[in-house]
Amino acid sequence: MDEKNTDEEIVVRMVEISKHFPGVLANDKVNLTLHRGEVLALLGENGAGKSTLMNMLVGLYRPDGGQIYINGKLAEIHSPQDSMALGVGMIHQEFMLVGNMTVAENIILGMKGLAVIPPMAEIKAKITELSKRYGLQVYPNKIIQELSVGEQQRVEILKLLYRGAQILILDEPTAVLTPGEARDLNEIIKKMLSEGKSAIFITHKMDEVMEFSHTVQVLRRGKSVSVCATNTIERVQDLANMMVGRDILFSLERGQYKPGEVKLEAKNLVIKTIGGERNVLDDISFQLRGGEILGIAGVAGNGQQQLTEALTGLLHVSSGNIIINGKDLTNKTPLQIIKSGVSHIPADRGRMGVVGDMSVGDNLSMKKYRTEELSNHSIIKRGLVRIFAEKLISAFTIKTPSQDTSVKFLSGGNIQKTILAREIDSCGGILIAVYPSRGLDVGATEAVRQNLIKQRDMGNAVLLVSEELEELLMVADRIAVMFEGKFMAILDVKEAKTEEIGLLMAGVQRRDV
Repeated sequence: MDEKNTDEEIVVRMVEISKHFPGVLANDKVNLTLHRGEVLALLGENGAGKSTLMNMLVGLYRPDGGQIYINGKLAEIHSPQDSMALGVGMIHQEFMLVGNMTVAENIILGMKGLAVIPPMAEIKAKITELSKRYGLQVYPNKIIQELSVGEQQRVEILKLLYRGAQILILDEPTAVLTPGEARDLNEIIKKMLSEGKSAIFITHKMDEVMEFSHTVQVLRRGKSVSVCATNTIERVQDLANMMVGRDILFSLERGQYKPGEVKLEAKNLVIKTIGGERNVLDDISFQLRGGEILGIAGVAGNGQQQLTEALTGLLHVSSGNIIINGKDLTNKTPLQIIKSGVSHIPADRGRMGVVGDMSVGDNLSMKKYRTEELSNHSIIKRGLVRIFAEKLISAFTIKTPSQDTSVKFLSGGNIQKTILAREIDSCGGILIAVYPSRGLDVGATEAVRQNLIKQRDMGNAVLLVSEELEELLMVADRIAVMFEGKFMAILDVKEAKTEEIGLLMAGVQRRDV
């Protein structure tokens, strides 16, 4: 990385930034500097304060202390509109797009200064020009819901470029992309940097940090603990150690693959859209045995969520059968599925995984409160609940001021840990895990993967949905690849290759399944 010493090259300076939430000091006098043409990787464990810091830079939060300077001038940022006016924009992990509107309509949505009837021909021409300049390959007239996840991310980038952003903040930018799309994003970022733009990205993928960034800044417990040039870091392991303060295992020990009896079977499952015009799940069949992990690979939106919701009783199956431990439980209630021994880590942790206004302790006990372990003749024993909750908080290193804290006040990663703790503890033989390590730091991700393997080695059956090919190749015994509601192939992990899986995820080729 070139040396950047002059004040003129500094585009963002955050000085002594602090932010408090109830019972939590999220940021403690954090300093951050971003130079023109630079990519800064912002790293840290879950709850370290990364997202809070960036949300203050884009006007979603107000700092309790400190100053923010943009291009050398003190900035008063009260809203995202203020930050955008200063050339700062953020692409969130959950895209902010309206599905039934066109690309062009989304890009100008909410912009000030537009005529009552916007000049759409001019707008589309500018979008097309930007798309060609940066290699984004997006068509202005396309409807958002018809686009792939990778294409939707390009729309988000175009939206910021159209509005004049010079400083881009990307939150987990490749979490929902195929390997090919991630490489394309890298090229797009390089093109923007060559024009003097700058970027900050939050990620937990160590290889991305080494490939994308010029500078690494690490937060730990709300404080900045390290800033260094990326090219001074010799090993990925060193980077992980900076984050969590200990060595991380990048390979995991596991017992021999000895699949047992079939615990879960899907036969010709079909789920139609509400109008019945197409199948979102199209003739899916597979068997999942005790003592094995079946991975489901695919870009988000290709039927993985519908499959897991059907298996857990949350979504009605149009046709086909779901057999659990030899019993046909097709279209049974979620409670009946739970009682059959199925645990479920859902994709949407906020909407389906926790009750935000309830305490951490109560969320941890939601699967056990009916049992004699925590209740007596339907009367919950609060003392036992507290002991139980403390055990899981400790075992899964959930960072919370106390077990009485409302779970909505935890960081996203610690909310995920709360769900993981509850579901793994209550697993009765079958664990369905949907993106269980999404949003988790490297230390927590290591623990999740170890827990999945432990379940498998105990003889339980694990269905793992993940967009992380590295995770699937490390943890799974077999990998099924989904595209547009179909299984493109089911591969033995020993024979699976990253490039082939990437092609299957993009629908390029198909094997008999």
